[in-house]
Amino acid sequence: MKYAIIGTGNISNTFVQAIAEMPGSEIVACVSRSGKRLPANPEIPSYHDLDSVAPDFDAVIVATPNGLHCTGIIAAAKRGKHVLSEKPLGINLAEMDQALAACAAANVILAVSYQRRTSPDNQAIKKLIEQGALGKIFAADLSAKFYRDQAYYDSAAYRGNYAIDGGGPFIQQAAHNIDLYVWFFGLPMQVISMLATFTHQIEAEDHGAALLKHDNGMIGTIIASTATKPGFAARLEVHSDKGSFTLTDDAITQWQIEGLPNPGDNSFQYKHDGATSAAVSDASAHKKIIADFERVIKQGGKPVADGHSARATSKLILDIYQSAL
Repeated sequence: MKYAIIGTGNISNTFVQAIAEMPGSEIVACVSRSGKRLPANPEIPSYHDLDSVAPDFDAVIVATPNGLHCTGIIAAAKRGKHVLSEKPLGINLAEMDQALAACAAANVILAVSYQRRTSPDNQAIKKLIEQGALGKIFAADLSAKFYRDQAYYDSAAYRGNYAIDGGGPFIQQAAHNIDLYVWFFGLPMQVISMLATFTHQIEAEDHGAALLKHDNGMIGTIIASTATKPGFAARLEVHSDKGSFTLTDDAITQWQIEGLPNPGDNSFQYKHDGATSAAVSDASAHKKIIADFERVIKQGGKPVADGHSARATSKLILDIYQSAL
């Protein structure tokens, strides 16, 4: 497949690396309002907007800041191109619904880069939950205690603001982890949250906690932070009437479920140091999400992270923000 990528910032490097390792696929153009080229491959021609892209292409990758994702998705749909967006889908419900409607009207595939769904351990847990094999789950506690220094927020004017980033760690650094929570357990019926800014000069929160009540009775908690020095691995601890298990950075690290062997893939290791760095040097998970995207385009079906499920993740994050007002 041939791709045009919108955005030339940090995450574009990961997509360039991933596609360079995929035989038969290539990025043929990038779109940058400022005329920048892709740092990871400056030979790729740059265009001011998607309509002016000269080479033929099959799909669009949206790698802009959060608040511009829906704009890029709609532009791709208007050209009749399939689209893979960086997470989150968007930062407000109205824009996300417009993007979903545009893709439906154009009959194009919309996938979102929630690549943690592709990890073997996460997929094993998803299957067991769908089968009801874990028993009655009554508690799920997610801790995404990361760290970013002030230099990270100073590196771009939009970082940590509401207009473009959409908020702090809940919608940015912890979005992948919250996506897994929603993918596993669905949306809660009630959200109570407390957010604050403690160690950074930013508009949005840098630390907060949410208490969630689900319609099946399950009580969940989510902590998200970029203030917790030196940064910690993300953990999801789940408790049911059959026992407990823990996921640490997408790998099962503790398993005590009655009658079920540990389904974990001991060979899997998620290498991205999300606790302290914004860079994603290991592109293997992005290769999986891109391969899934291409599979759906060629063979049909639904992406592992489609637009509607990504909307649910953003909705929970927005509900957390709304509760804290």
